[in-house]
Amino acid sequence: MGEEQESGEEYLFKIVVIGDSAVGKSNLLSRFARNEFDHNTKATIGVEFQTVCVDINGKEIKAQIWDTAGQERFRAVTSAYYRGAVGALVVYDISRRTTFDSITRWLDELNTHCDTAVARLLVGNKCDLENIREVSQDEAKSVAESEGLFFIETSALDSTNVQTAFEIAIKEIYNNISRKLLNSDSYKAELSVNRVTLAKDSADSNRRSCCSS
Repeated sequence: MGEEQESGEEYLFKIVVIGDSAVGKSNLLSRFARNEFDHNTKATIGVEFQTVCVDINGKEIKAQIWDTAGQERFRAVTSAYYRGAVGALVVYDISRRTTFDSITRWLDELNTHCDTAVARLLVGNKCDLENIREVSQDEAKSVAESEGLFFIETSALDSTNVQTAFEIAIKEIYNNISRKLLNSDSYKAELSVNRVTLAKDSADSNRRSCCSS
């Protein structure tokens, strides 16, 4: 590793991706982290995560994005999965209403395990399937407004809004933390736990890149 940057301390944000099975959580993550899409993606077993670097307001932010299965039989990972999360993408499939109907349950679970200040984004994935859409944008926007969520539709298949969705979540996390720092000196000690040091040779001039953990 090279010499540390003069402003070496940066933030490590843990973001969880939740939602029913087969809504495209893993492909959203792989599209964002590696610009890849797997047509033969199998159900995620247990927990996987990717660490991605994003430039926010001139700062290099490390986002550790966690992905796990939506099937009920894997819910045993819930407690550890949510621990320390400061952001969440709540994903449904616009072509399957049942996955949208599950949003309330996922939000309840998120509220049970996380601080209310967690940045939350409602994501309607598979917007490339417009011809078989079962959930309208207006309906989803209404739910997002009532729950205080950001809302966006994405397509992991053709990359529509994927980077934008993650950047919205990361920017909101950054804004939440900035507000807390302004309002509470005691929060600085708590926040220091989520600091990491980046070295010059691991920095990347691109706005989005994979980082070594």
